Amino acid sequence: MSEVKDTARVVAVTAHDLPLHCPRPDAPLWARHPRVFLDPLKTGEAACPYCGTRYTFTGEAPKGHH
Repeated sequence: MSEVKDTARVVAVTAHDLPLHCPRPDAPLWARHPRVFLDPLKTGEAACPYCGTRYTFTGEAPKGHH
């Protein structure tokens, strides 16, 4: 029986990383896809629809406009 592994990455982000988009600037060229902006503040996490990377928000949420 083969085992299915979750290969999606989980990345912790803070208020410094907002506005959040995937792929991140440090992603290698072969791993890039169209840029998509994500909002991890509503539920504490967001997932990229292209690559499945999950971003979890840690730390204090920004106050006011960011």
